[in-house]
This record gives sequence, C-alpha cells and structure tokens, in this order.
Amino acid sequence: MIEFRSVKRVYGKGEAQAFALKGVDMKIDKGEFAAIMGPSGSGKSTSMNIIGCLDSPTSGEYRFGGVNVGALSRDKKALLRRGYIGFIFQGFNLLGRTTARENVELPLIYRGVKTAERRKMALEALDQVGLSRFESHTPAELSGGQQQRVAIARAIVTKPLALLADEPTGNLDSARSVEVMKLLQSFNREQGITIVMVTHEEDMARYARRVIRFRDGEIEAHR
Repeated sequence: MIEFRSVKRVYGKGEAQAFALKGVDMKIDKGEFAAIMGPSGSGKSTSMNIIGCLDSPTSGEYRFGGVNVGALSRDKKALLRRGYIGFIFQGFNLLGRTTARENVELPLIYRGVKTAERRKMALEALDQVGLSRFESHTPAELSGGQQQRVAIARAIVTKPLALLADEPTGNLDSARSVEVMKLLQSFNREQGITIVMVTHEEDMARYARRVIRFRDGEIEAHR
C-alpha cells in the first residue's frame, strides 16, 4: 500500500543543505502494523509527513495504493489525505469548546456529509473506542486517555485505508498507553486498517507487527 522508491528529502541549499532522507526504499503492505523508530533527526517524522501528503520528496517516488503521489495535483493530494488517511497526534488536537461528538464529526464536515448521517457516523466511531456515553463531554471534561480515544474516533470515522499515528502515547501514562495501543491493534487485526506509527518507546513498538528503524536519514534495520 505504501512504497518509497529512492526517496530523498533535502532542506536548504548550499552550505545550509541538510539531507533528512537519503534515498530511502521502503514498503508497508496493506493490513500491516508498522512502527517507525529512530533518534531525533533520523528521518522518521519526515517519512511520516511524506506518507500523509504533508510534505513531498525532493527526488524519488512515493506511491500510495499503487498511485504515484508526486504526480498528483495539490487538490488531488488533499483528497487523498482526507479520503484515505486518518491522523492521530501526540497532542490530541481536539477543539476545546466542542463536544466529543462534534470533534469526531469534523472530517465529515470537510467531506460534505449531511448532518444526520454525520452524527450517526460519529456516534458509531465513539462507540468503537468505548466512549459512547461521553458524546456531550468537552475535552476539559475528559482524561488524557479519553481525549486520545476521541482523537482516534475522529481518525477512523471516515473509514480510512491507512492510519498514521505520531507518538500516540507520548502524553499518556503507562496504563492509558496500553489502552490506546490495544485499541490500535484491534483496528488493525479486526478491520484490516494499515497502521504506521512513529514512536520512541520500545514497549509501545512491540504492539506492531514490524519495526522499521531509521538513523541519519536511512533505514538502519527492520524486523
């Protein structure tokens, strides 16, 4: 589903030039759960941004579902991002003054889904993460673990093909981290959603089926 072919990402010019990625070849199959690890500056976040169509390679080719993403227009990349990819962030990124249900509905608003259908889909997604009783709660009325589950519901409400998780347990304690990881694992195993997760925590990476390790803009190892 996700493929890098000799992908390079260069920032700056001349003496200020920095290689974030140095010709990376990588494949992540449909239905896989892959964890991307590596020290700061290794290229893992740059890779995630390219997969999510938030950045583009300087050279090389990124393909999603067999489609050369680099050949798409900006509008088509936005459609790919909104229609087929869900995002989970370390900081939750919830709107503070809106309810859990309204936060989950946001991607559906961008899609133009009608109000009644939107509400139904949002409630179904909240039920999948065990928060159906909290639909009217604002983020301030939820724990950190509950907020992250709302963020996961928002990511899956559009039924994406791939879910990108950037340090999804970074702001959570150990018990809540395990809850979130088991939830992601269940979406991968039961619904076949492809998951790519950036993490620096070895114990969280163990929930993935494969670990890809980056160092200095290259893949150092994978299992």
